[in-house]
Amino acid sequence: MYMNMLQNKKILIFGISSKLSIAYGIAKAMHFHGAKLAFTYQNEKLKNRVIKYASEFDSNKVFFCDVQDDYSLSKLFDDLSVVWDKFDGFVHSIAFAPRDQLSGDYIDVINRKGFEVSHDVSSYSFVNLAKIFRSILKEGSSLLTLTYLGSQYVVPNYNVMGLAKASLEANVKYMAYSLGKNNIRVNAISAGPIKTLASSAIAGFKKMLVFFKNFNFLKRLISIDEIGNVAAFLCSDLSSGITGEVIHVDGGYNVNGIDSDVFI
Repeated sequence: MYMNMLQNKKILIFGISSKLSIAYGIAKAMHFHGAKLAFTYQNEKLKNRVIKYASEFDSNKVFFCDVQDDYSLSKLFDDLSVVWDKFDGFVHSIAFAPRDQLSGDYIDVINRKGFEVSHDVSSYSFVNLAKIFRSILKEGSSLLTLTYLGSQYVVPNYNVMGLAKASLEANVKYMAYSLGKNNIRVNAISAGPIKTLASSAIAGFKKMLVFFKNFNFLKRLISIDEIGNVAAFLCSDLSSGITGEVIHVDGGYNVNGIDSDVFI
């Protein structure tokens, strides 16, 4: 097993909010594989929690970041530059849509504010962070984001977030093209549904988990540790030829055409 495949690589992780979050699973795997980690928190409510998680991964590098605030982003660049003059990439585990957008008929609930904020936070922030940090990203860096199959197929109640994730996946391709000349890679992981603080806002999410478990080939849920292992690989030199890709970690759910129970 490649226990040190991220040895001495410096990775910034956005979006850790609880031990259930995908970002936590990614941090755990990256720490195991030798990465030096830094973290951001969105608000004061999360600050002490993120500091605690960072300490679990031998890090004291924790910074405030509101991806919708340009001053906050500028300060993050300045603060990070003090401790890391160069670093090896970041993990963008950030998504948001107002709760009233994640329940009910899509056309009935969609509004301009919901559309704008979901795309701004969930998609634009990824390329904006790449733009801000490009000057201190090392050659060979890897940028990673998280998406979901609702970008490609209709998922009831996912609504505008499906559009935002479709935008994010297109973003991955254009960013990979733009940054490729600097030998910087950009990829996404499309994970099976995970019970997190964010997913709890989606109406009917428990039913979604049951359906996913029954419909994917492995007949079980996907863990944040499994997603973390793939993330570690994608940020390592072992994946140096992979960019512009959406890698599915969903037990084969995305390629299953019909429930096998139909034939029983």
